[in-house]
Amino acid sequence: MPNLEALLSVALDLTTSLGAEDRYRRLLEAVRQVVPCDAACLMRYDDGVLVPLAAHGLAPEVLGRTFCARAHPRLDILCHAEAPVRFRPDTDLPDPFDGLLASDETSLAHVHACLGCPLRVEGALIGLLTADALDPRAFERVDEATLSWLGALAGAAVRTSQLIDALEHSAERLGLVADDLRRAAERERGAGLLGTSPAMQRLRDEIALVAPSDLTVLITGETGAGKELVARAVHAASARRGEPLLHVNCAALPESVAESELFGHVRGAFTGAEQNRPGKLEVADGGTLFLDEIGELPLAIQPKLLRALQEGEVQRVGADRSLRVDVRVLAATNRDIEKEVAEGRFRADLFHRLNVVRVAVPPLRERRSDIPLLAGHFCDAARARLGLGPVRLTPAARALLMRSAWPGNVRELENTLFRMVLQASRGVPRGASVLLEPDHVGAGLPGAAAPGRGGGAAQEKAPPARAGGAQEQAPLNEQVDAFQRGLIREAVARHEGNWAAAARSLGMHRSNLHHLAKRLGLR
Repeated sequence: MPNLEALLSVALDLTTSLGAEDRYRRLLEAVRQVVPCDAACLMRYDDGVLVPLAAHGLAPEVLGRTFCARAHPRLDILCHAEAPVRFRPDTDLPDPFDGLLASDETSLAHVHACLGCPLRVEGALIGLLTADALDPRAFERVDEATLSWLGALAGAAVRTSQLIDALEHSAERLGLVADDLRRAAERERGAGLLGTSPAMQRLRDEIALVAPSDLTVLITGETGAGKELVARAVHAASARRGEPLLHVNCAALPESVAESELFGHVRGAFTGAEQNRPGKLEVADGGTLFLDEIGELPLAIQPKLLRALQEGEVQRVGADRSLRVDVRVLAATNRDIEKEVAEGRFRADLFHRLNVVRVAVPPLRERRSDIPLLAGHFCDAARARLGLGPVRLTPAARALLMRSAWPGNVRELENTLFRMVLQASRGVPRGASVLLEPDHVGAGLPGAAAPGRGGGAAQEKAPPARAGGAQEQAPLNEQVDAFQRGLIREAVARHEGNWAAAARSLGMHRSNLHHLAKRLGLR
């Protein structure tokens, strides 16, 4: 019975979640119950070399050695055997562990009992199991069937550990690859929050404050301002950064599939539901779920989302039980969400549940000083994507970008620069510099007032005409001063004479704006 129980323990370990070291240690414990030995060793076979995986009764340095099968006659015999082998106690073959017994370094050089089992899986040798006893008659009562069963189970244990290790290594490698791909994709999409203006510094400070809190965040801002980048930054600075960030565009979810997409469904819940499918809330368990354009979420789905946020539970469509989930929710909208609530298009209770912390993303017109930095980033991205040489902006093109209204914000700036780079690259030799001029914009920019026309930021006195009708080109510093005067006048007028608000919209400190205005003769 003890032998049977020991073999059963080895078999049961094959179905348990054990690490390799624990599995091998428990295997040798079972060997000692079946075979009364003073020393035992489990080894992995690797192209003629035997590598100890676990040992009992042997010196610690055994686990740091390797044994060439051909150099050790007993090991070589075991490697070519198809069944367990018992060596005669008085054999002349040297023992590979002679001098390595923990209790007596020289005992294995004398007469002793020795046996070994080749570990084979589908006929292929994967390792050896050896046992030694100082008593020459120690193994006489161990029958061949028991040794065969022990060898088979030991082989299965080693193979199981090898497969688990291989899977863990593969999973770790794939995880690292996935992380690299994710970071590369984020770099490709411009995942960083670019800008040095006071408005962007305030935004970064808010992200640093709210990110570690695990609270629900409502991100507001105009279309193209960068709400998704803010959500990514919040997740990256949170304690959940090692878990997934899932994105759901609520505006792209028809009411007929929105519930299944968010909460999942069970097989047969509706026509076409051929298998169980987890929803985004369930898949994001432990991580973060970003609900973009939350203002577009169908009213019929909003109560179920509210329950999931309040109770931390989701129920798949067609299921009769709920599942616990631990998800941080970030929501974003470009709508006036309070107005949507007042007009009955968005539930007030869900709004209050989402509006725990609000982060407002400033529009591009309120951080114009970031436009040159953003333009340089997008020019470089366009250069890399189109395979061009260096891309440069002329002062006139930069001025045109600076005075545009940018109703589409950063996304519109990105699209405009890609279009300009594409147009400017026409006919340019490969590798040569690409120079962006105002003409490359094409149809023009919304809100960009041409110099000398209308009352925009560029409304300044035109330079005097030369004889013959040609205009005289003013010095560069005068053109820069004229452009700055126009920007300041436009900002002050837009904020009804409030210089502090004008300074914020220009991305400047108020005192710096006063000094600049005084130098330009505006105060």
